[in-house]
Amino acid sequence: MKKTRNKEDIRRRIFNIIEIGKRDDVPSAMFDRFIVAVIFINLAVTLAQTFDSLKAYSVLFDSLELITIIIFVIEYILRFMTADFLYPEIMDKAKARLRFVFSLYGLIDLFTIVPYFLPFIFPVGAVAFRMFRVIRIFRLFKINAQYDAFNVIASVLKEKKNQLISSMCLILILMTASSLCMYSLEHDAQPDQFRNAFSGIWWSVSTLLTVGYGDIYPVTPAGKMMAIIISFLGVGMVAIPTGIISAGFVEQYTEMKLMGEPLEESGLKYITSRIKKDGDLEGLMIRDVGFLPDMIPIMVIREGEKLAASEELKLKEDDILIIAVNSLN
Repeated sequence: MKKTRNKEDIRRRIFNIIEIGKRDDVPSAMFDRFIVAVIFINLAVTLAQTFDSLKAYSVLFDSLELITIIIFVIEYILRFMTADFLYPEIMDKAKARLRFVFSLYGLIDLFTIVPYFLPFIFPVGAVAFRMFRVIRIFRLFKINAQYDAFNVIASVLKEKKNQLISSMCLILILMTASSLCMYSLEHDAQPDQFRNAFSGIWWSVSTLLTVGYGDIYPVTPAGKMMAIIISFLGVGMVAIPTGIISAGFVEQYTEMKLMGEPLEESGLKYITSRIKKDGDLEGLMIRDVGFLPDMIPIMVIREGEKLAASEELKLKEDDILIIAVNSLN
């Protein structure tokens, strides 16, 4: 029994080290910095390998790439073996590990490693597999995801996803309609340029997004008139998602600014809750806490840093959760 207990303690300690740790936990903080350095070395090597002038250092680059991949593999195995601590609400270790494998960051870790080994498994088409190495850059999201700025961006995109999807649908509809119109107007005049509807789509994309490559353009009076109309509409279409995202940022920071307003002016009162070790809230995501209808999670203070209380934010020991309660109800 004691041996099992020691084994679990070791696994928990490993988990605490490989997760984004507290500043006063030296091994955890050092591991965080080490992994960040390894990620940047790996990306630097991937970029350097594309330069013909650096071919003389290919052996060095290959060695560095292999070392960083081995480190990623070890990290992935450790995260896989300690996944039950990442998802404490799942009692079955196998299910917790499976959830980690198919989680966003689990997939990023996996696809960071897999492209390196694919050419050895499938020698034919090895060059094609090299393009999958770009997935490694997504590991940077794992670093940024722990900070307030990235959490605010993620929260805005998630909260405004319906409006953004609607604006994208409008752009797609306008793009399709303009491409078909331009094909009808220009096909007879320049069949080599507007050979089919796809040629019209390429023109409409470059026009609507105000890029204007100039490789394909209308020559008929009706086509030029259509291009003028589409160009004006394109400016407005691009501005719609930009405005939605800007409004989302204003809402997020206004909500956080309420913390500094007098309670009687904002109509809100605030309660704070410190997350205790092995408590009911430790390890839960904000969305799983189960707030009352008049409660709004505002922010989490973690080691002096203010984090936006996004739904995906996981509560940790000693976090201070700040909740706004409508005092007018």
